[in-house]
Amino acid sequence: MLKYKLKIKDIKLEDFRVYLFALFKGILPKKKIKNIIDLTSFIQKKSAWVSQVTLYNYLKTRMGTKWVLHFDDEIFLASINKAKWNIYSIALQDLTFYSLSYLSVFCNYQDMDKANDIYNKILTKEIENGMPEEVIFKAKEKFIERLKKIDWKTYYKSWPFNESALTLYKWAPVAEELKTLDRKIVLNSMILKWDNIKEDFIKLISI
Repeated sequence: MLKYKLKIKDIKLEDFRVYLFALFKGILPKKKIKNIIDLTSFIQKKSAWVSQVTLYNYLKTRMGTKWVLHFDDEIFLASINKAKWNIYSIALQDLTFYSLSYLSVFCNYQDMDKANDIYNKILTKEIENGMPEEVIFKAKEKFIERLKKIDWKTYYKSWPFNESALTLYKWAPVAEELKTLDRKIVLNSMILKWDNIKEDFIKLISI
């Protein structure tokens, strides 16, 4: 079992780097998706972005202007870290399935075995970044379970990002009584972020 030691500096610097990057992403040039390598990179980066931005935005909204002060709490940091990886693992699944489903319908893409290759390649790489082995093991199990049931011709238009939205709601380290009140807002916040990613994806695969 991989032992992961929580480092406060990693969460403060690396995670917030991704969070702050969102503020500037609109002015950055976007690379066209021309092959599986490009697609894998797109799925990894956009899934990480959506996962962290929605999680931190929710925590910031719930905690108010002093939310950063909570990052001196080791227990709270551990909860955020656990939530981050679990949300990200499902976001990767959603975007992988959406992308290949869309390509299947609109670009006549046939090699659906690439779904498993893409997902496993990203997770293997994330071990180097501290993704817990337990999260990876459970994520792979869920991925295979979902893969067996997927309809590639309809997935892209049938609530393709619902699982990651529900995972955000489940894992966000917020009191249950408060989360119950926030359910619709939390789910919609992630769906709206995914809508932006869908628009980017369609533009980036076009010639």
